[in-house]
Amino acid sequence: MPAKLSVNVNAIAMLRNRRDLPWPSVEALGRIALKAGASGLTVHPRPDQRHVRFSDLPVIRALLDDEFPDAEFNIEGYPTQEFFDLCAGVEPDQVTLVPDDPSQATSDHGWDFRKHQDFLAGVIGPYKKMGCRVSLFADGDGDAEAVAIAKAIGADRIELYTGPYGGCYDAPEQAAVVLDGLGKTADAATALGLGVNAGHDLTVSNLPALLRRIPQLAEASIGHALTAEALEFGMAETVRRFRRACGQSI
Repeated sequence: MPAKLSVNVNAIAMLRNRRDLPWPSVEALGRIALKAGASGLTVHPRPDQRHVRFSDLPVIRALLDDEFPDAEFNIEGYPTQEFFDLCAGVEPDQVTLVPDDPSQATSDHGWDFRKHQDFLAGVIGPYKKMGCRVSLFADGDGDAEAVAIAKAIGADRIELYTGPYGGCYDAPEQAAVVLDGLGKTADAATALGLGVNAGHDLTVSNLPALLRRIPQLAEASIGHALTAEALEFGMAETVRRFRRACGQSI
C-alpha cells in the first residue's frame, strides 16, 4: 500500500499570521489539497498560536466533515490539559504527541521513551477514549527497546522524526546512514504491531528512498517543503507531486 499524504498547514498559517488579515486562507488551501487527493490535514496548535490558531481547528473540522468525510484530521502537540481540551473540542482522527518545549521553533526530536514512559502511559488513555488513534513522535535511531516501550504504554503508531534525514539533502552518504536507522526503527515497530508514520523535512526528492526502505509506511505528514513547492507549482500540482513521491498512482 502506498503511504498516505497528510498536508501540514502550519506554514500556511504562519504566513497568514504575518499580517492581521485572513489570507492566505488555511481553509481554502486545505480544500485545494484535499481535492487534489491528500488523505488528510495536519496541524500543530502551539500554545502561543504562532502557527495555526485555536480558532482554525473547528474550521478545519467542519471542512473535513462537510466536504471530505473520508479524510483524516491529525493534530500534533505536547500533551498538556489545554492541548487535550482543544482535541476534545474537534475530535481528531489521530493525535500525534510530541515532546516539544513551547520555545522550540519546530519539533526537533522524538520522545525519550525510557525517561517519559510513566508520563506517556498516563496521558495516552484519555485520547484513545476520545476515539483518537495515538501516534508518538520517535527518533529514528534503531532503538528497538524504545519502540517496545511505545507499544507497551498503548501507542497505536509511532511517527519517525525525519528531520536529520531531510538535513542530509546535500550529503548522500550520510543520508544513507540516517535512513538505515529509520528503517531499523520502523522494522522494530512493525514487528510489534505498531503502525509507522513519518514527518519532518520530507521532500519529493527524498521520499522515494524512504519508501523503498520502509514500504510499510502508513502516512507521511509534510508541511514546510510542500508549502515551499506550492509557491512554485501551486497547491494542487504540488500535492500531486508529493502523492507520486509517496508511491500513489495519480
